[in-house]
Amino acid sequence: MKSILRKFLGGREGAVGIALLALIVFAVLPMTLDIFRLNLVGKYLTYGFVAVGLVLLWGNSGVLSLGQGIFFGLGGYCIAMFLKLEASSPANTAIQSTPGIPDFMDWNQITHLPAIWVPFRSLPFALLAVILLPTLIAFIVGAAMFKRRVGGVYFAVITQALALILSLGIDGNQGLTGGRNGITDLRTLWGWDIRTQSAQYVLYYVCGALLIGCILISRWVLSTRMGRLLLAIKDREDRVRFSGYDVASFKVFAFSLSAAMCGIGGAMFVLQVGFISPSLVGIVPSIEMVIYAAVGGKMSLLGAVYGTLAVNTGKSLFSENFPQLWPFFMGGLFIAVVMLFPNGIAGVWQSMRVRFIQLRHSAKRAPALASAPSAPTPLLEGSEV
Repeated sequence: MKSILRKFLGGREGAVGIALLALIVFAVLPMTLDIFRLNLVGKYLTYGFVAVGLVLLWGNSGVLSLGQGIFFGLGGYCIAMFLKLEASSPANTAIQSTPGIPDFMDWNQITHLPAIWVPFRSLPFALLAVILLPTLIAFIVGAAMFKRRVGGVYFAVITQALALILSLGIDGNQGLTGGRNGITDLRTLWGWDIRTQSAQYVLYYVCGALLIGCILISRWVLSTRMGRLLLAIKDREDRVRFSGYDVASFKVFAFSLSAAMCGIGGAMFVLQVGFISPSLVGIVPSIEMVIYAAVGGKMSLLGAVYGTLAVNTGKSLFSENFPQLWPFFMGGLFIAVVMLFPNGIAGVWQSMRVRFIQLRHSAKRAPALASAPSAPTPLLEGSEV
């Protein structure tokens, strides 16, 4: 039991943090927010998967990826393809020139379903693809880069370029991907209407449960020998390599695991929001995802979730009142956090906690020092008794 508490929950303190997050997500927010705002929070939680993956990859492995939107988008498109095919039954598309295919294909004079879409008629295949496709792409890219010792800013720029390439590729193939508009009008999941209010509540709770599951898996990984080696690679990569370890393989593992989490987040985004487009795959969303992790604390799994919620809540409130200025707000927030709070929200909380403990110990010691007998004052030479 103690081993489980330490590996999955991070000890007693980690268990309290998980319990507090679960209380906020599963009780406080549903009880205080209407369904519209709660659905927004559910969308923010899907970004939390990316932030948690970045804590594992960037904070604990020293690998900064500016292309996590790639894997978020791939997971979203995988589940969206199944949902779109289910919504494009011959009965629902009877007015089209070619019934039984997605509407954007019919608009582009495509008369049969492309071969790449056919496997996504199966829900089990789509769910597996949500995890396996981002993992596979990350494995290929990671192996190609890390085996050649490409890292640091070079790796960040390459992943950013890949995000741009993918978004342009999706945008330029309208007949296959829906183009700039993306895949929309998603209705049911195996006959279950995901647009109803009850479905939105269910999907919100499922998203929260999966996010906490990813946090627990990440904590388990970081508590193992592999986690300690990842941290050592971040601090002293050459020393770990000279010790006989294959540094590239450990980096590929961290990159692939973070990609799998991004894919799950993308799928949950589609299920809760009801669409996917290339605007969620490109450079801008990928950089925003890094900001979430930085604001929350790149070394803290729970802090990444709180940072995601805080930044997106501020972004929504700010954009509602100042729609032209919110990008400057995001940039200013990131600069302020890097300069003033390099460890993010989690670092501020940890500093406050340490200060509180010190004050409490000082308060406990003060009465003891006051009641202790004072030492006799020595007589000065020449003084009278």
